[in-house]
Amino acid sequence: MIEKIEITQRFNFKRLNRHYECFTIDFINKNAYYQISERGSGDKFLKESILCDDSWIDILVDLRTKMTSEIRTLTDDDVDKFLFEFDKLNLFKGFESEDFSYFEKIELIYSCNVAVYSNEGYESYSFKNNFPKDWICFGELLKEVFNFDVLHLNYQKQLVTPLFHDIRKDGVYRGSKKLNIKAIEFGHYRCAPYELPNPRLIINFDKGTIDGYIDKELAAGDAKLILNLLEKYHVYKWVFDSYHNKSNTRDPDDLEGYDWYFEIVFVGNVVWHIFGYNDYPDTYVHLAREIIDITGMDLLEINTISDEDISLFEKFGDEILSKS
Repeated sequence: MIEKIEITQRFNFKRLNRHYECFTIDFINKNAYYQISERGSGDKFLKESILCDDSWIDILVDLRTKMTSEIRTLTDDDVDKFLFEFDKLNLFKGFESEDFSYFEKIELIYSCNVAVYSNEGYESYSFKNNFPKDWICFGELLKEVFNFDVLHLNYQKQLVTPLFHDIRKDGVYRGSKKLNIKAIEFGHYRCAPYELPNPRLIINFDKGTIDGYIDKELAAGDAKLILNLLEKYHVYKWVFDSYHNKSNTRDPDDLEGYDWYFEIVFVGNVVWHIFGYNDYPDTYVHLAREIIDITGMDLLEINTISDEDISLFEKFGDEILSKS
């Protein structure tokens, strides 16, 4: 018999604005509650001079508001019904967990761990992109029992993960519709000595502007070039482990060196976000070099990457691009 389920979710937005939560369902004591242990900057939002988009702020505020110290009680009928429906879902049959640690060198906008305790032992399932087949059905079951959106399925529709979106080399799709880009933001900053992660480059397709290292109006040719680069170097797919071969092979020379984040906001306030601790996806250097050729500027700051790391990025990036 299942005795307890713990659902730990983490949401990453801007570098200092994260939300970690754990919702525990205790079937023995017939209650459910949040274990409040959030890492980040509390209620203080990152102050930046300009942002490509602030739609994530409303999401973050609401996530934090919902995580209260309230203890929800369950009746015997609630427990019996939930366990019957959960067993019928067979949520994790054939499911393969994705390995990741509490501190990832490259972190995504969403990740989750589900721990299931029973009188027969303990099982844990982790994922970032490989969602269980009936995860949405599980979320609907939780909402029916607890009368709120425990898995934040409503907000999941605004996050670029494979739960509601198809992430391809040429873009992000919702069903058969390709999403148009509203804005792009990139930040790169020192963590030793520490500096605030202010944006280095903001490309606003709605306003037709580029701000940061480059300050100019966004011409039609510029927009087409940028979209071609995103596709050429598979940037949309950087969220997948298949683009993290270098980071899984060797730690960077200076673990206290430079951090970065990259954000794409699509029309409809759908957010694609990734950030890293002094490590990058495999085709990052290839993209950075073409940008240097085009602009004459090291906008992605690969001058901060060691020669040994550069050679590994070349190796793994070449392997990926040669297959495309």
